Amino acid sequence: MKILLHICCAPCAIYPLKILRERGDDVYGLFYNPNIHPYSEYKRRLDTLEEYAKDVGLKVIASDEYPMEEFLRNVVFREENRCRYCYYSRLEYTAHIARRGNFEGFTTTLLYSKFQDHDEITHLGDSLAKKYGVNFCYYDFREGWKEGIDISRRLGMYRQQYCGCIYSEKERYHK
Repeated sequence: MKILLHICCAPCAIYPLKILRERGDDVYGLFYNPNIHPYSEYKRRLDTLEEYAKDVGLKVIASDEYPMEEFLRNVVFREENRCRYCYYSRLEYTAHIARRGNFEGFTTTLLYSKFQDHDEITHLGDSLAKKYGVNFCYYDFREGWKEGIDISRRLGMYRQQYCGCIYSEKERYHK
């Protein structure tokens, strides 16, 4: 299957990419993450992904856009629902690009994280699959959590300590 993998960061892509390739899928990456703040963090994650992609022969689609303001406008005063909006905006963009690029399916590295809401991601992915006419491919990549961490450390990859949004960054330090 020709599949588009939404990637939030390089360390989270390691295990999902391995599994998809072992299945025989033709995998392309997509970096679209307007939630990541500040820009220096966004750029560091993108640079790390591009370096990793070059090393493993992964084609990555990355937009020059950085619509952080749109993300913030859509979550301000709705902070308790920010993750749902964040999942939706990134998955919708992925489904849109998958449709335009004649991919048979799409998925996301968000399904690798044990900190993300798999039920919500799956619900949104399934509804966007219907809207765009492209299969949403659910995989529970969490079983490879430790393997991905170990490999990313061995490779000396930049590993962030928060999902990327400014609210998550605050929660990281302010309890």
